[in-house]
Amino acid sequence: MSPAPQTAREAGVGPVGPATLVIFGASGDLTRRKLIPALYNLARDRLLDDGLAVVGVASSERSDDDFRAYLDEAARAHVTDLDEDLWGWLVQRVSYCAADLRDPNAYERLHRHLERVEEQWGIAGDRLYYLATPPSLFGEVVRQLGGQGLVHKGADARQRVVIEKPFGYDLESARVLNRELREVLDEGQIYRIDHYLGKETVQNLLVFRFANAIFEPIWSHHYVDHVQITVAEELGVEHRARYYEDAGALRDMVPNHLMQLLSFIAMEPPCSFEAEAVRDKKGEVLKVIQPLSPEHVITETVRGQYGPGQMPGQGEVPGYRAEQGVEPGSATETFVAMRLMLDNWRWAGVPFYLRTGKRMPERMTEIVIQFERVPFMLFRDTPVDHLVPNQLIIRIQPREGISLRFGAKRPGPSLRIGNVDMEFCYADYFGPSPTTGYETLLYDAIKGDATLFQRSDSIEGGWAVVEPILDVWRALPPRSFPNYTAGTWGPSASDDLLARDGRRWKNEA
Repeated sequence: MSPAPQTAREAGVGPVGPATLVIFGASGDLTRRKLIPALYNLARDRLLDDGLAVVGVASSERSDDDFRAYLDEAARAHVTDLDEDLWGWLVQRVSYCAADLRDPNAYERLHRHLERVEEQWGIAGDRLYYLATPPSLFGEVVRQLGGQGLVHKGADARQRVVIEKPFGYDLESARVLNRELREVLDEGQIYRIDHYLGKETVQNLLVFRFANAIFEPIWSHHYVDHVQITVAEELGVEHRARYYEDAGALRDMVPNHLMQLLSFIAMEPPCSFEAEAVRDKKGEVLKVIQPLSPEHVITETVRGQYGPGQMPGQGEVPGYRAEQGVEPGSATETFVAMRLMLDNWRWAGVPFYLRTGKRMPERMTEIVIQFERVPFMLFRDTPVDHLVPNQLIIRIQPREGISLRFGAKRPGPSLRIGNVDMEFCYADYFGPSPTTGYETLLYDAIKGDATLFQRSDSIEGGWAVVEPILDVWRALPPRSFPNYTAGTWGPSASDDLLARDGRRWKNEA
């Protein structure tokens, strides 16, 4: 294996393994664009053991060499500065097993294949099964793995299963899937992945909050006026129309991505960074979100669907109903906004505003902590006519970093105040690092660290928040779709949601 550059992480973290990574759905886009490039980046940082094997599983018939060639093409398209020696080290550890995932005989073949591979690379049964498959196969694959003895339950179990979202379609289906998985696996073997938690800024929230004395003491209703969480996308539905027509923005983004971000922002300090301690505190947040009554769903939530418009750098784009694969009269929402309240001592009276949407002016994921206004009396007899509240802005993407906005006196003889930003950007401070967002998650899953993965109570807690919204929206179909123009920040009702409280969204990056 060729030498890899020293990394900041390398100083305190060693390579993981020996282990076998089995990717179900290995011919899909996720494997090509994310998983294999992420493995390469881990290898570049010397975070993979020499006893690593990767087994791709998919329905098409192909040889090991054919599969390696398929991945080689993907690596050259999605990896920056590919090192040929390092790539050769990784790709020689890759093999392929064709399998119909509903056929029990296929798992017998997989069992034999794994035995051969693990003997070759000196691996003693440590396996990570990654289900990059349609959600309808999650329960089936796990049952078959259990039936063939490919996973074992118990405290000494050495097999784990990674499951991609969507985890359920609603609260009841999520509960059913959790029960199906726990028939075969212990909760500690189930790794429900959310790629947003692979972002450095999300992981840094714990350090930022609990390692800095200047922030945690003011992280409560005593000083915080409100919190905004925005996940905005420039893209339309693209090639996902079949899935999106069934899911919509609410199911696609809120129970998982947005609830995870809210949990990190609002959680109480854990007693340690052990996985269960962190996940306990995250789960508590979802339990204290005030349930939305049908009346509150109408007043505290907003849904939207984009129509045709102009996108920056793209020109004219079609409306959602004109996208390929979308019904001409579709009532599927592409935008969601809501106002949530947390009923606990820390956050009593502080609204959390959440929004997510497609075809918005820019790709942006950020969290805004807006602090209380200070009294104006001191400035009453000065040229200052208003005071802008301080804001702490946590940017998840695309330019990961943290900004603190505060007022400062403008130069000159008169008292005038200007807003300034104290900026921290990961790339500027630590240097750019090629990443897919999956490196940390894959590393932790192979190692057996579940801190950044969702537990069943968080999954069900997220669905419990959106279930009343789904019920009301099913009963009252939208009458005004499309109700926002592509290239804008969503329907006017979203602005009204904050304006009623005397607040407004932060829209600029």
